[in-house]
Amino acid sequence: MSDPLFIKPEPVSLRNIPNFNESLLRDMIIDDPAILGLGELEVKDKERMQSGAGRLDILLRDPESEERYEVELQLGKTDESHIIRCLEYWDIEKRRYPQYDHIAVLIAEEITSRFLNVISLFNGFVPLIAVKMTAFQINGQTKPILSFVKVLDKVDLGMDDTEDTIEPPADRPYWAKKASEEMVTIVDDCKRILKTISPDLDLKYNRYYIGITENGPTNNFVTFRPKKAFVRVGAKFGRSQLDQLAIWGNRLTEAGLVVLPGGKKDGWLNFRLTKQDLEQHRDLVAELFTTSYKMQ
Repeated sequence: MSDPLFIKPEPVSLRNIPNFNESLLRDMIIDDPAILGLGELEVKDKERMQSGAGRLDILLRDPESEERYEVELQLGKTDESHIIRCLEYWDIEKRRYPQYDHIAVLIAEEITSRFLNVISLFNGFVPLIAVKMTAFQINGQTKPILSFVKVLDKVDLGMDDTEDTIEPPADRPYWAKKASEEMVTIVDDCKRILKTISPDLDLKYNRYYIGITENGPTNNFVTFRPKKAFVRVGAKFGRSQLDQLAIWGNRLTEAGLVVLPGGKKDGWLNFRLTKQDLEQHRDLVAELFTTSYKMQ
């Protein structure tokens, strides 16, 4: 029989690999966080103490968006305590550092359909990623190959007109309390810019973002998400205008504004806006809003 074209890898349990433990797995990820398939992340901390709740395995951060990833590891099958720890540590970090966006990451060798269903219940309310890791041995080699596959991604809440039909609509005081008065004032100033584009444009306060109406109906060509230290602004270009989106992304970056990842494949340009940014680059922001408005 001729040699096969392909070699079939055999999955093995990490628990059955001699001298392998969770600490070694943690150190492997710390040495190269890219193996998780979550992007070019940096290690912020490891074994991070949580008041009254143990230690967070790994804290990662995105250097561009400053999103933070609370990572919990488990050899073998995930269970209730693993999920609870993951959510608890995410909540503690989110409360401690509310100026950042936080994402919970659960990693285990086996994530059953039952637990996957339970985890998915939180998604959309808790940004949660589940990653299945598998070790493979090839031809009996002592060193296995480790694979990480994302089996549940975080759900980004939509921008459709019905988003706030279940819960009562938010208002300006809601956002001033959730973020800060200073950040909502930045949105107020952006509203004045929008009024120069069309006097019919106005703000619509939703619970997850601040959108735009035009003479009544929704026209979310720009959205605002006030944070503690900045306002996350989204400008819509559309999938057919990705070249313009790239041009504008470069213009904002050259001006010193922080362009955030995510949304580009759907035609959205996301960036950070502070009071100083708006004071220094008001004309540029006004031009961007006008360009986005005309593309709708």
